[in-house]
Amino acid sequence: MHIHIFNGFSQDAQFHIMYWLRSLVQLSVAEARQSPKTGSHLWRFSTQVQPEVVSQCAGLGSTKSDEKPRLVVLGSGWAGCRLMKTIDTKLYDVVCVSPRNHMVFTPLLASTCVGTLEFRSVAEPVARIQPAISREPGSYFFLANCTGVDTDNHEVHCQAVTDESETLDAWNFKVFYDKLVIAAGAEALTFGIKGVHEHAVFLREVNDAQEIRRRLLRNLLLSDVPGVTEEEKRRILHCVVVGGGPTGVEFSGELSDFIMRDVHQRYKHMEKYIHVTLIEANEILSSFDDRLRRYAIRHLVKSGVHLVRGVVKDVEREKLILNDGTEVPYGLLVWSTGVGPSPFVKNLELPKAPGGRIGVDEWLRVPSVQDVFAIGDCSGFLESTGKPVLPALAQVAERQGKYLADYLNRIGKAGGGRANAAKDIDLGAPFVYRHLGSMATIGRYKALVDLRQSKEAKGLSLAGFTSWFIWRSAYLTRVVSWRNRFYVAINWLTTFIFGRDTNKI
Repeated sequence: MHIHIFNGFSQDAQFHIMYWLRSLVQLSVAEARQSPKTGSHLWRFSTQVQPEVVSQCAGLGSTKSDEKPRLVVLGSGWAGCRLMKTIDTKLYDVVCVSPRNHMVFTPLLASTCVGTLEFRSVAEPVARIQPAISREPGSYFFLANCTGVDTDNHEVHCQAVTDESETLDAWNFKVFYDKLVIAAGAEALTFGIKGVHEHAVFLREVNDAQEIRRRLLRNLLLSDVPGVTEEEKRRILHCVVVGGGPTGVEFSGELSDFIMRDVHQRYKHMEKYIHVTLIEANEILSSFDDRLRRYAIRHLVKSGVHLVRGVVKDVEREKLILNDGTEVPYGLLVWSTGVGPSPFVKNLELPKAPGGRIGVDEWLRVPSVQDVFAIGDCSGFLESTGKPVLPALAQVAERQGKYLADYLNRIGKAGGGRANAAKDIDLGAPFVYRHLGSMATIGRYKALVDLRQSKEAKGLSLAGFTSWFIWRSAYLTRVVSWRNRFYVAINWLTTFIFGRDTNKI
């Protein structure tokens, strides 16, 4: 059968088309004869990166005279994201290196563990905070960990984060910087207690909150399976929180509220088994006013939270042991005992502040090297400054990020944005931190608001429903984007009307 594909063309046009097709076939045959039979043309579609491409993509080299200076930010927490939001991208190309592509709104993280909020409500993409990262040709976000800093050559050494994928290699690369801001945050303190990393869950990232929620709902469902003994049911439904700071208290309050409102309604036959224990070595909420602390203790106890004063000695798979020998069985263990410097910060050959943080001067510069700054939980004032190390709080990190962005914008406009170019530029006013107060929710529409600048100072302190309304209003306005503010408001309204989501997904 013949199919006339050239119908409609003139004879002259058909001749030219046939001639072109014949030439194409002859050329393809000639190339096939010259190509090795074993490889054929499959190399054109190979996923293997050619060596010359690797050498070209091994990192970002030094900036040229016709390019903007490059600002490299290590981290995507409160400090780093506040800096990137304020930095003038007409003066700098911004490169962010972080193992996560979003900022976590940590004050509301505990609410996601029990379904009060959805996880996406507390995560803000870096590219939305600083749009230049996704649209400017010289600005990038790299999903990677920084493994080292070469201050002599103005380079950071990085390794891509592949989440332990078996099909991806953890590529190593370098990035040249004109200005480097280390905002790598901190890690949870375990005080060297055996078994904490293996059996406890921290509450610092969205994946931590997801794991807590997964274990909580799993234990609720498994406790109803036939064959589970009374003793085992009490164990797996026992939630233990170690650490009586704001994070531990807020999570305990959210969890007790979840139990009293949702578990008692939807898992009625489990209400006598599920309970919460909060363990603290000293006083809970030690930075708050004594009156507020006493109010929090009364409210937590009334909500069913069992308060225990003690020091954890050892953590095993199904129980933890206190220093007096008391054994506390658990089904879910949440560890919230403060933060300390990460291994990356400890290994940096930079001066250290008390506690092991990166030491900075009054302008948040690392004084022993050029063009390196440190902000947030990973930094602290050197003893030579005469200033105390600031607490690891979101408001400290955010205000440091804002200050440093303004500082870099000022020296950038003065021509000091490039490497080693800011030596003779006026530094301006040093960084000064003034505490704006502390807030914490304790569940059941109650919260604490302490507006004193220090524990010894006088000031306004509130507790109860009014404080809870202030707490919610303040954090709703502090959420980074209008999109997430809308998410949070809708989640709160949905939870109020229909209760928390208890689906195990």
